[in-house]
Parts: sequence; structure tokens; C-alpha cells
Amino acid sequence: MKKTIIILFLSISYVYSFAQIAQNEKLVYAASYNMSGLMTQLAQVTLQTEPVKTSNKFYLRLSAEITTYSKWDTFFKIRDLYESYVNPTNLKPSLYRRSINEGGYTKTEKYIYLADGKTIKSTSRKKNRAEINSTFTINSSSQDVISMAYKIRTIDFTNYKVGQVKTCTIVFDEKEFPVSIKYMGKETVSAGNLGSKECYCVSISAKTDKLKGKDKNLIWLTADSKKIPVLVKFSIKIGTGQVSLSNASGI
Repeated sequence: MKKTIIILFLSISYVYSFAQIAQNEKLVYAASYNMSGLMTQLAQVTLQTEPVKTSNKFYLRLSAEITTYSKWDTFFKIRDLYESYVNPTNLKPSLYRRSINEGGYTKTEKYIYLADGKTIKSTSRKKNRAEINSTFTINSSSQDVISMAYKIRTIDFTNYKVGQVKTCTIVFDEKEFPVSIKYMGKETVSAGNLGSKECYCVSISAKTDKLKGKDKNLIWLTADSKKIPVLVKFSIKIGTGQVSLSNASGI
């Protein structure tokens, strides 16, 4: 369940339009899993954007934090943080960082994107092992899971037909894998403090054994220029779950 929430919620996206992401946005979600027939809230997922200025450049910091509620920490404690520093106009990343603690398993990872757009310098460390440095190449359109997660919100779904499919490529754990996005139409769903919202619904599929079922992994985005993700439903080998918006601010 731990990686499924992360992979499904963060690995969806498609390109290529100008971003309409607020620079101080905060989205808080409740992540739930079906336990003995009941959908039980286990963790909080927080997505945030923040402008960052260096001596000569301006970035948008995109972050995702996943934290189990304290009462579930003894069962399986998760404290994960994902960050991507991107061009605020086209969301192309310059730096990606990942720090995870999942049931005692820890890993840190950093990607530095070189100027050619196809080369990444990677630094990683698992638990108490020695640090590993490597360099690998990617397709010029591939991006890390955080920056790509925001890309879906730049698409104009106005003229999409039900069943229309688009693909993108994610780089995760120094590997690339394709993700397919199928437009399913519009539905009205609950969107936390935003009330009920008309939303675009899209189905996600990927070449991974983590997600199961045809059109069983879905995400709903508000049918407006912001395209805020308000609900995710996922299906895996051992059950089902969902990630639902609780509170949106700074939008």
C-alpha cells in the first residue's frame, strides 16, 4: 500500500501547455485503504508549491509529503518527502529530491538535471549503506514524479473525447516507465472545503505490477483552469483505496 499511494498519486501527468499553478498553493488529502470492507483513513498527503529565488534564477518548489496518522505509526510508519525545483513557466525540473522512511526502510535520493535536458546526476543512499553516485540518461520529455504530477493540470480537456488516451514517461528509481492517461468524461464529486465540483475523470495505467484492473485507477480534477486533483481511487493486488481532498488553500 505504501508505494501504491505514492506511485498512483504522483506519477500521473501529461504535457505540454503553460502552467496555471498557484505559487503558494497547499492541498491536503486523506489517504484511505479498504480494511475488512471499511475504507479506513491511514495517512495524510500534503502537496505544496512555493516560489524560490536564488542569486540568478527563480524556481517553483513543488513538494509532496506523506505521513501516516500517529495511531497507525506502530503498524506501519511513513514519513516521506518528495521535492522538485522547476521552471515556473513550463515546469521543467532542475533538481529533484526524495527522502523516505517507510516502516524503518530509509532512502535519500537527489537528481540534478544537466543543461542538455537528457542527463541526470544522481546521488542516493539506502539505510546506513554507502552513498552511491551515478549518471544516467533519459528521454528529453521524461520528468520526475513530482514535476510530472503537476503537468496534468496544464491540459485543456475541453475538446477531449471519452476514451481518448495520451501517454507520458516518468523517471523513478533511475528508471523510465510509460504512463497512459485515458479521459473518462465529467462527474460531480465532493472536493473537501471546496464543496461539490464538476470534475474531469481520467483513468491511469502503467507498466507496473503495482496497479491492477482496467479503469480501476482513477483521478478526478476540477473542470476549470486550476484542475485541482480532488479524488484518487486505486486498485492493487491486495485491495483498494483512495486519496481524497480535505482542504485547499492559496489557490
